[in-house]
Amino acid sequence: MVKKTFYIFTDGELKRKDNTLQFITDEEKKTIPVEVVDSIFVFSELTLNKRLLEFLTKKHIPIHFFNRYGYYQGTYYPREYMNSGYVILKQAEYYLDSERRLFLAKSFVEGAIRNMVFNLRVYSSRGKELAEEIEKLELMMSEIWSVHDTNELMSVEGRAREIYYSCFDRITGNDDFSFEVRTRRPPRNRMNALISFGNSLLYVTVLSEIYRTHLDPRIGYLHETNERSFTLNLDIAEVFKPLIVDRVIFSLINRGQIRADDFSRELDGIYLKEKGNRKFIEAFESRLKETITHKRLKKKVSYRRLIRLECYKLIKHIMQDEVYKPFVATR
Repeated sequence: MVKKTFYIFTDGELKRKDNTLQFITDEEKKTIPVEVVDSIFVFSELTLNKRLLEFLTKKHIPIHFFNRYGYYQGTYYPREYMNSGYVILKQAEYYLDSERRLFLAKSFVEGAIRNMVFNLRVYSSRGKELAEEIEKLELMMSEIWSVHDTNELMSVEGRAREIYYSCFDRITGNDDFSFEVRTRRPPRNRMNALISFGNSLLYVTVLSEIYRTHLDPRIGYLHETNERSFTLNLDIAEVFKPLIVDRVIFSLINRGQIRADDFSRELDGIYLKEKGNRKFIEAFESRLKETITHKRLKKKVSYRRLIRLECYKLIKHIMQDEVYKPFVATR
């Protein structure tokens, strides 16, 4: 049975009803068969109780909360049921060994930049003038492997993203979505609002996939493992941002599916309205379901499945079965 992510936009109550879930609003009562639920994303005011949380724990369903501006707030992360003590020890061992940690951090950044280049090549083939930026990003590959710590590495990654983001206006060609400069909290324009919202969705999607593996999401390698609750999901998401989030953004804008009136200005920032959120999430889910032919497995796999496979590759690496190589799109 294929499981789904459920998104809640309407205020209401989520409760256990016998052996299933029930979502109650002022207008209706909706029964949700628990067997088809992979995870739950909440964007509204939601009432729940301990009985529901116990049920979600039993069924291994994480529930993720976002505020009214689409920012991720936190997760009810059910008791880990897949965690392996030995794998977690190996994760920590690789984090504490600076050389091993740096190798993984560099691998994540290399995967991210190679997938940025892939995107630019796609749009270059469609007549966009992007050759100079492609060349610059390709030259940065050698820089990745010459740095000596994660701070230097993050600097390389930051410069690569500046080059990459400078191409967005040429790819979209829409003045309503001009990029200008990367801004986060709050996003200062519509393009930044799309990037921030898309990245938040991807971070939480990766977190849900990690939950289905032996990995502990609290131990990351590129992003500092400190006061953050989860960091490994941020690491893995770097590889997939260009292929999932950015491609969704380009598609929505270039097809005219998202427009200026899908945004509002609040608290000195620009945010998606609920209808804009819904449009983005629909396209995001469609992208996750898209399939490609996996070179090694010799079969079609979805982008969501690719994220899970990335987790498995990381486990093989820290168990010293196989050197980790990030997923890089080729066509």
